[in-house]
Amino acid sequence: VQLQASGGGLVQAGGSLRLSCAASRIMFSLSDMAWYRQAPGKQREVVASITSAYNRNYADSVKGRFTISRDNAKNTVYLQMNSLKPEDTGAYYCNAGVPGRLGRLDYWGQGTQVTVSS
Repeated sequence: VQLQASGGGLVQAGGSLRLSCAASRIMFSLSDMAWYRQAPGKQREVVASITSAYNRNYADSVKGRFTISRDNAKNTVYLQMNSLKPEDTGAYYCNAGVPGRLGRLDYWGQGTQVTVSS
């Protein structure tokens, strides 16, 4: 299983970024996908998630600014981030929840850094 995240970078407050996570060697269309972030000195937190049935959930701090989407034909999940704030800074990780015979299996990508300057 491989999750390859990309799209991070340095952006000014109010700007936008689009993260992508390409998955391989998993049954992507059956997997629940999510984006997490981890700021320095803080715990990893879920930012947005999308189930295999396209149900979406967002952290309160990003509602109305971030949009998660998926393209099953490309085995890719996206995170469109608008109106970025300095507090959005952190390493963003892609997560895949894959159904298995004994329950859900979780896989993680390598992370992509997002830095928002004030």
